[in-house]
Amino acid sequence: MLTELRRRLHERLDCDAADWLTRALDEPAHLEGNFAAAGRHCGRAAAHDARVLLLHAAAADPQTCALLYGHGTAAERRAVLDALPHLPVAERCLPLVEDALRTHDPRLIATALGPYGARHLPQPAWRQAVLKCLFTGVPLTAVHGLAERAAGDEEFARMLHGQARERTAAGRPVPEDLHRAARLAAAPRTSGPKEP
Repeated sequence: MLTELRRRLHERLDCDAADWLTRALDEPAHLEGNFAAAGRHCGRAAAHDARVLLLHAAAADPQTCALLYGHGTAAERRAVLDALPHLPVAERCLPLVEDALRTHDPRLIATALGPYGARHLPQPAWRQAVLKCLFTGVPLTAVHGLAERAAGDEEFARMLHGQARERTAAGRPVPEDLHRAARLAAAPRTSGPKEP
C-alpha cells in the first residue's frame, strides 16, 4: 500500500518537490522538521501523503507520534493517525485516537476510525465513536471494518435504537446511516468472540 502511495505521490509532484521528498525520506533524523515542511515543499494537496511516508520511513515510535500529533495542525494530526497502521507502535498510540474522537472536527473523527482505531479501540469506546459519527454527520463509510465490529453486537443495537427513538421523539429525521448500522448490528457475527 505504501509503495503504491509513494508511486502515486511522485507522479503528482513536480521535480523539485519529488527531489525534496526523496531526500527527506532518507533523513529520518530530521523527521520533525521535514514533517512540518511537507506542505511548503509538496503543496497542500500532496502534504498528507508525504507526511504518512515520512513517518513510515522514520519508523516513528509512539513518543515521536505523540509529539508530532500534539504540536500539529489538524492536517498534521490526520497524517499521524493515518500513518499509525504502518508503524511499530502496537496499541501504544491509542491515546491519540481517543483525543481525536473528543474533538468536533469531522475529518479528525473520521481518520481516528480508520484501520488503527478499528484494530485497537475497545468495543465500548468504538460504539461511542460510531454514535458520535451519527451525531456529528460523519458518514459511516469512514468507519473501517464497520460491518465486522457491529455484527451481533446487541448492546450496540440497543444504543442505536435508543438514538433513533430520541430523534423521532424530537421530530428530527433518522439518518440512513443509523438504519444501516442497526441492520449490521442485527446481523449474525461470523468470526471470533466480541470484546464486551
